[in-house]
Amino acid sequence: MQRIAIIDIGSNSARLVISHLYKNGAYNMVYNQKEALRLSQKVTDQNLLTEEAFSSTIETMKSFAYMCKIYQADKTIAVATAAIRNSQNGAELVARVAEETGIQLHIISGNTEAYFSYLGVINTLNVKDGIIFDLGGGSTELILFKDRKILESVSLPIGAVNTTAMFNTRNVMPPNVYSDVSFFIMSRLDQYPWIKQAGLPLIGVGGTARTVAKIIQRSKKYPATKLHNYSYTMQVYRDFFNKLRSTNLEQRKKISGLSSERSDIILAGSSIIRCLLEATGAPKLITSGCGLREGLFYDYYSKSFKVPLIAPDILARSRENMLKLYEKTDSSHARHIAHLALSMFDSWKELHGLRQSYRRLLETAALLHDIGITINFYSHARHSAYMIQNAKLFGLTHKEQLITAAIAGWHNGISKSYFKDRFYKDMLTEENWATINKLALLLALAESLDYTETTQIHIIQPTLSKKSALLKLYAQGIPSIEMHQIKGHLAWFKKAFGVDLQIELATAK
Repeated sequence: MQRIAIIDIGSNSARLVISHLYKNGAYNMVYNQKEALRLSQKVTDQNLLTEEAFSSTIETMKSFAYMCKIYQADKTIAVATAAIRNSQNGAELVARVAEETGIQLHIISGNTEAYFSYLGVINTLNVKDGIIFDLGGGSTELILFKDRKILESVSLPIGAVNTTAMFNTRNVMPPNVYSDVSFFIMSRLDQYPWIKQAGLPLIGVGGTARTVAKIIQRSKKYPATKLHNYSYTMQVYRDFFNKLRSTNLEQRKKISGLSSERSDIILAGSSIIRCLLEATGAPKLITSGCGLREGLFYDYYSKSFKVPLIAPDILARSRENMLKLYEKTDSSHARHIAHLALSMFDSWKELHGLRQSYRRLLETAALLHDIGITINFYSHARHSAYMIQNAKLFGLTHKEQLITAAIAGWHNGISKSYFKDRFYKDMLTEENWATINKLALLLALAESLDYTETTQIHIIQPTLSKKSALLKLYAQGIPSIEMHQIKGHLAWFKKAFGVDLQIELATAK
């Protein structure tokens, strides 16, 4: 096992993330620390970082170095962005950090920062075309990508902290000041006509983008707390921004979802987003919880395990990671169950009448249906559901992930009592529950067909007649336990699909 530490010294805050990388290729985060530095506010008129900037950065890096030692990090990747990059004495600070903490900070260029942010987004969001903005304290990186390939990028020295300082918007933003801020930002965006991409979504990375999403979620009483892949329309943002503009600092400190440490810079930061929406013509904004640090991680991971830098299928990669993390479960059994369940889904399309898009939800639930055994075998289905619901399964919407969790949670039979909490109630409709019922039944049938985990039934032939569904099983020997288990689901099948299920046992092919 390797332990990798990634440090990002930004213009507003510094972060340390430590992850475990296992021999089988699995990975998971084990530690996260954030410290507010506000380096963009600690710069002299001569563009020099102040002594306070030096001392706060060094103290933070000492804390990070200590935690890296505690966690026995094998590799430390540390980068510095806009505030240190743009200051005249940034190299001096880097040298002091190395001397006093032993950590070598690398000052990365704006284009490099944009590239790693792109890697973090493209490996965690199922978006083919879009414009990414990584809005930090001292800069904003813009990245245009199409067909998941980066086409253009630029780093602009406009951030939430330095724009706040420039226009003195810490407390309020009068109309004339907002006009000046907008003109300042738009005049710089106009230099890059490629950002005008009407119809493409705008994807927000960074603390300001996440904060805005959190405020909007709270205002709408969104039942989930997950921010990654949360999207909202341009009109929703306009309504949010118009309300925010009329507030002062004390009022903003009381806004649900807005931390006190960000309440003074949110006006400038949200003004930048407002201008970006106007300049790009984007119809909606997607929040990304992944960016620079995740991009640095995927870069290291791809080199260490010889895998593609950009995952061909982000859902497949993330669920494979879950399978490897919980290796106490038999992955060959899980793959066989997925194969059986998908065979029934594909052959009985006329019977279940579900969209093809549900196929990948069934596949994901089937692959992960037994991971809850690592907690407790008894009631492991509900443990699997909880783990799937809260996992980093990239490539699914919040609702799709919830449906996937419910499918796995019902693979031992319908258990509505587990899904009574508000989160499920508010996110899923009765139609969704009817769909989950059908898909969970297919998973339950598949699980029954390999109950002994011996692959005794290795081929199935699902067919349909006018009055019934037929499941022809090819087995080695007599799979008596599997036959007993599947008969327990015949009444469920009749109720869900309105026809009888006939089972036929054939000689193995």
